[in-house]
Amino acid sequence: MSAPIKETAAAPAEGAVTRAPARRRGDQAGEGVVLNAFSHGFLALWALLIVLPLLWLVFSSFKTDVQIGGSAFGWPHNWSFDVFRRAWNKGIGDYFLNTVIVLVFSVPLTMLFGSMAAYVLARYRFWGNRLLYYFFVAGAMFPVFLALVPLFFMVKRLDMLNTYQGLILVYIAYSMPFTVFFMHAFFRTLPTAIFEAAVLDGASHTRIFFQVMLPMAKPGLISVGIFNTLGQWNQFILPTVLMQPQSGSDPERYVLTQGLIQLQQQQGYASDLPVLFAGVTIAMIPMLVVYLSFQRQVQAGLTSATLK
Repeated sequence: MSAPIKETAAAPAEGAVTRAPARRRGDQAGEGVVLNAFSHGFLALWALLIVLPLLWLVFSSFKTDVQIGGSAFGWPHNWSFDVFRRAWNKGIGDYFLNTVIVLVFSVPLTMLFGSMAAYVLARYRFWGNRLLYYFFVAGAMFPVFLALVPLFFMVKRLDMLNTYQGLILVYIAYSMPFTVFFMHAFFRTLPTAIFEAAVLDGASHTRIFFQVMLPMAKPGLISVGIFNTLGQWNQFILPTVLMQPQSGSDPERYVLTQGLIQLQQQQGYASDLPVLFAGVTIAMIPMLVVYLSFQRQVQAGLTSATLK
């Protein structure tokens, strides 16, 4: 008589155990749906906050002063590209060229020196290694505003004020801390077996770096290169301090950020807002093209270190 009683008593318990995970899975699925809806809604809102101002800026370039003053959010009536020609001829072309000249040298040199320093700090053990690494990291935490006065006099003593080479050297020094910090973490994730195999084959340290390790770090190089390009392209305070004419015969070598302010000041009371909007659009489009062209490589570089 005791056996049937045990069987009937155990049956509900087994049923309860089998139903509990099903309820938990249902609750988790519901929570996942709510979380996905919230995250997608937040991302959509964030995209609107970024895209709408950019579209408003571009559309305002095709308006007139009357249209901008009457309705800032109205639709353009004239889709003429003549305003971009006027903005280019009023100095945006020269400012654009000066910015390109500086970045053509500053970004590759920043990547070269930053990668070399990060590689040595990440792959070689020597006395003072961590001290040097923390020295570079501390540079990223140091506000550039605190160094403007000594930086100005240092560049002045080198007779490099209002010169391309002076601004290039400052940009390299300004971007080195972040570059070393980023590439240091990336070089540490590269497989040691390949490095050891290259050493056994008799490759020198220089050859291992340039022909083995640097190509393997390509995703990280592209990512940090994009960040350095954006940061140096949009830099304002450093060129404002260092790229001012020192005499009447000294030519103006303003970069884009300076040039847009200069263009606004030159207009005075005769404002030409479409030209200003067109100038900002010209300055914005190259960075959008660069980022959209390399966004997959940027994402791969940011995630590869954690995935490895």
